[in-house]
Amino acid sequence: MAVWDDLTGQADAIAIFRAAAERPGAVATLERPDSTADTPAGTGTAPASGSTDAAPSTSSSMTHAWLITGPPGSGRSNLAFAFATALLSPGTPQGDLSTQKLVDARTHPDLTVLSTEGVIIKMESVKEAVSRSQYSPSVGRYRVIVVEDADRMVERTSNVLLKALEEPPERTVWILCAPSEADLLPTIRSRVRTVRLRVPSIEDVATLLIRRTGVDPATAERAAREAQSHIGMAHRLATNAEARSRREETLRAALGLTGIASAVNAAARLLAIAGDDAKAITLERDATEREGVLRSLGVEPGQSVPPALRGQIKNLEDDQKRRATRSLRDGIDRILVDLTSLYRDVMMLQLGRESTIINRELLPELRRAAAACGAAATVATMDAIALARQRIEANVAPALALEAMLVSMIRR
Repeated sequence: MAVWDDLTGQADAIAIFRAAAERPGAVATLERPDSTADTPAGTGTAPASGSTDAAPSTSSSMTHAWLITGPPGSGRSNLAFAFATALLSPGTPQGDLSTQKLVDARTHPDLTVLSTEGVIIKMESVKEAVSRSQYSPSVGRYRVIVVEDADRMVERTSNVLLKALEEPPERTVWILCAPSEADLLPTIRSRVRTVRLRVPSIEDVATLLIRRTGVDPATAERAAREAQSHIGMAHRLATNAEARSRREETLRAALGLTGIASAVNAAARLLAIAGDDAKAITLERDATEREGVLRSLGVEPGQSVPPALRGQIKNLEDDQKRRATRSLRDGIDRILVDLTSLYRDVMMLQLGRESTIINRELLPELRRAAAACGAAATVATMDAIALARQRIEANVAPALALEAMLVSMIRR
């Protein structure tokens, strides 16, 4: 089985990376700012100077740094690790099973993964990855560094990465992932070749869910549709009845606003739902991590932690708190994305486009909401949701941002 087989809806991007993985030898270095590959997956070319061969560079050329962009859930990380597997596999762009297992476990000696479960990527982590990038590959053709969520670096941290991209070793390949090019510094964008991913179709995501989880086609289609082709969220909705229930409660709460008091109560409930969702994702993992750390330190279950080891446990708890903070923010953002889809549906009904509805199970309530106001008011509501996302991103208290948003949704 090829490493590309478990990806969906990205045939053009896969073709670019597969062709690049077939090219032997040292990688080319992008040197000109205009060589930022303004190249959607599968179209155009991306010239690069410093190529090791005389042929003109094309979109299939191998280079030292790549940027995979696309909306959340489009499969950026999955494609990055598939490409890494193809580069690390000996002699084949299809990848081999042993290399794939090592990459999946993140234990391949020539692979470095830079990611974060907190709000931002720490500078110390970037410096460590930059240091590792200077090593020659030990068993593979290349040394590969994958940076997940590259948009989570602050400017001074990004500048550390920039230095490594400006002077890369000839057999080191960087693969960055971010929602869009605009999320990175222009100086970094000028040093990478960009491949933009398309949003997979609902049919592609549903087919993937059926293959991966064995759910029935109706559940798979509904999960893919409600997740708006976000692969990870679609998987969760297809396999977790509680997640589906929480999502439906969120939408009904927004549709049931009658006054300021109900808006304030609904904001509190949305926060509670986001918190429950975050706990469902992190609670079991936190307990497993703590148990594993205690076991590795030789502490038996139920035994008190010796004073000399409490610092390590404190570090673990701090990491888990940071992860919980990010998980809560992600949960709130998912709710706001769902609310956007809800009022997008209202707009479609107002424009006579019922066939494009996402939340079909709420069609009667959507029709009532569409009849209660005009299209201009619906646009204002969608603007209020976007503003709430911006405010929360800027560290405004989520409760206040949600209350202000919901109050603006009240239709008298």
